[in-house]
Amino acid sequence: MSILDSPDVLSVALRAVSFTLLLNAAGVPIFIAAFGRLIPSAVPAVRQLGWKLAIGALVFVVGHHALEAARMTGEMSGVIDPAMQKMALLSPAGAAFAARVLGLVLVAVGLRRAARLPQRQGAAQLTGPRGPLVIALVGALLSTTAFTLVGHTSVTPHHLAAAGLLTLHLLVVAFWLGALWPLYLAATKEQPAVTARVIDAFSLAAAWVVPLILLAGIGLTAVLVPSLAVFRQPYGQLLLLKVSLFAVLMAMAALNKWRFGPACAEGNTAAFERTVIIEYVLICVVLAVTAVLTTFYSPEVA
Repeated sequence: MSILDSPDVLSVALRAVSFTLLLNAAGVPIFIAAFGRLIPSAVPAVRQLGWKLAIGALVFVVGHHALEAARMTGEMSGVIDPAMQKMALLSPAGAAFAARVLGLVLVAVGLRRAARLPQRQGAAQLTGPRGPLVIALVGALLSTTAFTLVGHTSVTPHHLAAAGLLTLHLLVVAFWLGALWPLYLAATKEQPAVTARVIDAFSLAAAWVVPLILLAGIGLTAVLVPSLAVFRQPYGQLLLLKVSLFAVLMAMAALNKWRFGPACAEGNTAAFERTVIIEYVLICVVLAVTAVLTTFYSPEVA
């Protein structure tokens, strides 16, 4: 069977891309709500980026779900089997799919509506309690919590604890991933002093928030992993790989906070921009590992 005839291989590829785009799109309204007032010149480009990411995520989420029927049959022909597609839609995966689609639509609509507001009104809506940004934030929460409806967290006896930890884990990932391109845009569109100020504000918040990724991950591992023997199997080894990549990401974030971010105040943004791109790529690799992990392996000890 060739790669193109393998539902599992295509599914994991689409899943990895959909993870990245969905969490990225979900993170953009979070970034705007927290830091949008600091980068008035870059905010229109950030909003445009956000709704385009949401549309891109929708495409891959739909493509990934369409392959669920093929995975059920073990053949690509399952994609065009109405009975199998109906079964997939009525499964827990179908409920998660519907929540992701609705959430991404809300993100796209909220950010698109904000982009169409007059500039002065749009600025007021960035941090106000009502308006298009709230729609986008609700969509971000919905599309993120959809992950708790399927997978290992949905079948564990400790479902509520696992769902809460997973939601926290993914929201912080979205916060981090969704900030990288807006920070890059700020470095290219704002005055040096403005760029340095928003990087400093983000770094200060991230220093408290981002470690929750690791803490929530440890909590999830404690809930899902039955014994240390798992770490001798592919599931545990991939978990350790994710932790190693996270350590590299934290080191790069520290460089941005203490060295490259402050340099932006003097107009030296090149190093910061390169580091942001590297961080983005590494997070994408982590999400690809996660897609492989959740598609092919289980925390259960063989």
